Amino acid sequence: MAEPTPLNGQITDAVTQSNVTVLGSAPATALGSLLQVTAHAMGLMMENAVSNQQQMAILGQAVTASAVAAVTKANPDAR
Repeated sequence: MAEPTPLNGQITDAVTQSNVTVLGSAPATALGSLLQVTAHAMGLMMENAVSNQQQMAILGQAVTASAVAAVTKANPDAR
């Protein structure tokens, strides 16, 4: 262990203050990370919802076209 000098006490105080600052800001940092992850997950959820809506619209158009084709082939004389 080093001999006690005024400089050693200043170094110890500086390191202690740094540790207290890090420990004091840890909950805010953790909450910030949690909020970022939550926002990202919600963004992905919305992207997936839009993609599903687009795919359902395409499927609906395909079904309608297929049904119209089947109706017109069933009775070609009816117009």
